[in-house]
Amino acid sequence: MNFLKTAHDQKKVAVVVATLSCFMGPFMQSSVVVALPAIGLEFQMRPLLLGWISTSFLLAAAPFMIPFGRLGDIYGRRKIFTAGLVVLLLATLFIALSHSGAMIIACRALQGLSSAMIFSTVFPMLVSAVPLRERGQVLGIATAATYIGLSIGPFLGGIITHHLGWRLIFWFNLMMCITLLAITLFLFKGEKEETTGERFDLAGAILLGLGILATMYGFSNLPSLQAALTLAAGIGTIICFVLFELRISSPLVDIKLFRHNAAFAFSNLAALINYAATFAVTFLLSLYLQNVKALTSESAGLVLVAQPIIMALCSPLSGKLSDRIEPRVLASWGMACTLLGLAMLIFLDAHSTIAYVVVCLMILGFGFGLFSSPNTNAVMSSVERHAYGVASATLSTMRQTGMTFSMGIVMMVMSLILGRGAITPENPGLFLASMKLSFGIFALMCFLGIFASLARGNIKRTRRS
Repeated sequence: MNFLKTAHDQKKVAVVVATLSCFMGPFMQSSVVVALPAIGLEFQMRPLLLGWISTSFLLAAAPFMIPFGRLGDIYGRRKIFTAGLVVLLLATLFIALSHSGAMIIACRALQGLSSAMIFSTVFPMLVSAVPLRERGQVLGIATAATYIGLSIGPFLGGIITHHLGWRLIFWFNLMMCITLLAITLFLFKGEKEETTGERFDLAGAILLGLGILATMYGFSNLPSLQAALTLAAGIGTIICFVLFELRISSPLVDIKLFRHNAAFAFSNLAALINYAATFAVTFLLSLYLQNVKALTSESAGLVLVAQPIIMALCSPLSGKLSDRIEPRVLASWGMACTLLGLAMLIFLDAHSTIAYVVVCLMILGFGFGLFSSPNTNAVMSSVERHAYGVASATLSTMRQTGMTFSMGIVMMVMSLILGRGAITPENPGLFLASMKLSFGIFALMCFLGIFASLARGNIKRTRRS
């Protein structure tokens, strides 16, 4: 493979690997969302239990993002990335062969673990292979691939589910895993470790993992007393983790990144809020379109594709602009547009037109496309090269935690209002009330997120200094 040994060639391969990875993960996630009603029908799963198909993935991913990112910095990111692909391949195979809802939820958790290995390392591999002046552009391409995956996922997933059955979605995903694994093994050479001589902080990894898991699990099961106690224990464990990290010489996370680097801290906070305010929108609208508007999974997927298509169109442009325009300006405007889309969704009812839903989704897509690439560029540009793995993993953790909080909010609201009741076109009232309240909470969060985005300061000025 001599023709792939130059830095320029490896840059191309890195972009291909990152682009395929960023396409594959969201495609899996969005195609599964459209198939949830069919999975629920086959295995007699109620809406609250269906929510765990998404939540189990997130609960398994978030605690391991930063530890795997740190392991990649120390021992090589390609090694962790490749191992993640193997685990993902096996988990996807098991889901395709699953015989119960419990097995699907367990395998989705295994997919979450593999996702932590893949997405804590793929962006560091990408930014290490490209010069600083091109970083925003290639991040925009990778982000666009994310939204193309989100775009095609509901549409193709709906068609496959309607005509061939939901299991075929996972067989298709399996073929993508095999393709990406082959490219990584045979075309992408290993990179040098960025932090040679440093030790992995196992105790810190355990503390952080337990803290994040308890916090997310407790929040997902509110408002019960047991969930509240679990949430409090999780927060307490995270506080212990921070105090522990301040006292050791080779920490899992350099707490100074949050204490003395406003760009890093507030960019991650903005990502947490943005994902917490938007992730469950597709879940809610999938149930709304199929169970209230009585659309088929194929038609629902066609409607839901409006948001990620706009994301895919906007992300490369916003990423490239973030190389020249201050990222916080672009990201803050993106957060404001997202707020507008969420506010419009509050007014959905049983008589709303599909056109209105599409317009709301397009506004959300524009806002998220304007926010994501500049925000990622801001995070990766606020740290030194040796900290890329932890920086990327921290951002991924914020993303996964935000997604879990988003689903947790929806499941808590549905538990309080809908309970264990089914959603039908003849009796949509309680579900609509749950949906409206959820969108109202998300809109309020996004409003606060605008200020977090603005508070990060000027990234380009920090770079020059």
